[in-house]
Amino acid sequence: MTTATTVPVLRPSFDDMNLSTGKRTRLHRLMYEHGPANGTLMMLPIDQGLEHGPVDFFDNPDSLDTDWIYRLAVEGNFSGIALHVGLAEKYQRKYAGRVPLLLKINGKTNVPSDDEAFSPLTSSVEDAIRLGADAVGYTLYVGSPAQEVDIAQCNDVRQQCDRFGMPLVIWAYPRGAAVKAKGGIDSLYAVDYAARVACEIGADVVKLNEPVWKADDAAKLPKPYNTLEFSDVEGLRKVVKSAGRTLVLVSGGSKMGDDATIHKARIAMEAGCVGLIFGRNMWQRKWDDAVSMAGRMHELMKGYGQ
Repeated sequence: MTTATTVPVLRPSFDDMNLSTGKRTRLHRLMYEHGPANGTLMMLPIDQGLEHGPVDFFDNPDSLDTDWIYRLAVEGNFSGIALHVGLAEKYQRKYAGRVPLLLKINGKTNVPSDDEAFSPLTSSVEDAIRLGADAVGYTLYVGSPAQEVDIAQCNDVRQQCDRFGMPLVIWAYPRGAAVKAKGGIDSLYAVDYAARVACEIGADVVKLNEPVWKADDAAKLPKPYNTLEFSDVEGLRKVVKSAGRTLVLVSGGSKMGDDATIHKARIAMEAGCVGLIFGRNMWQRKWDDAVSMAGRMHELMKGYGQ
């Protein structure tokens, strides 16, 4: 077995990314005027109601009230909030200028099988502009049987983002039976591939899950991934390098304990990610615990400014 690289990875600068004036301005607001405000991102997503249904709110019924989530974004000093158009229409006005908006413009329910994953548009780049958003979010399922339509739809969104100077954040998620047959959706092969796809189709920022090494699935992995063992930070560093001049956000996923949440955040920052997009690991906590966790994230991210 060989190991992944341990060479530190520097995040690309705005100049490296060749950003237009509009994209630079909006990313500057997110990265230097809100949240840690040191060139990192601490995003609070609340798109799970569409993606998973109301079940995610059972652990903390207060979080079913989107105003509670917005107040957490303010009190916890997040870089921005990510949600769908219906919630933005109903809640963003009260917090305009205080909480930057990342408008998620496509999505799906989890009722059908993920093997056929595809997220149709639920809103538009023009909706994002009208609502004062600083970025647009798009979910792309890499490896799904529907990826031909998905990539074409994403290309239309990218063109609109370029036209209006709107940063594009791609949720790049491996999905489908073909991905599962090659080691699974959280394998380094799958996540690494998703990172590269997002870079090559024009993402400014890519949201990814942390890759996981599973020895039992190694035989399914394509070469050389089938011989590549890695630690948490080594796997993420490989992914960040594959993302090239696209900034990387790490998803929090399902709720974890406090120590595991902090560990995941630290690994992401040590690997060269621009930041975190932790939702359930924030708002599934009760108010005091959620605000406390946000404070711990701020303290951690102080050392990773750029």
